Amino acid sequence: MDFVPVLSFGDYIEANIILGRLQIEGINCWLKDENSAITTPFFSNSIGGIKLMVAAAQAQRALELIDLFKNNSATD
Repeated sequence: MDFVPVLSFGDYIEANIILGRLQIEGINCWLKDENSAITTPFFSNSIGGIKLMVAAAQAQRALELIDLFKNNSATD
């Protein structure tokens, strides 16, 4: 299965919240470079932060859900 990066995070808490919400919706995803960003935060920018990797076939749906999550949290 091919995975593509759809979003990058500087904050591991937000990355894990989005990851969990996508997994609940049935999206096959994982976080790349999470350990590197947490253990060496000064290195995080040079590696591009924590990357949300999503199954290529589900990338469009994942982006739609992320927009929905962000829009809903902005109105709360």
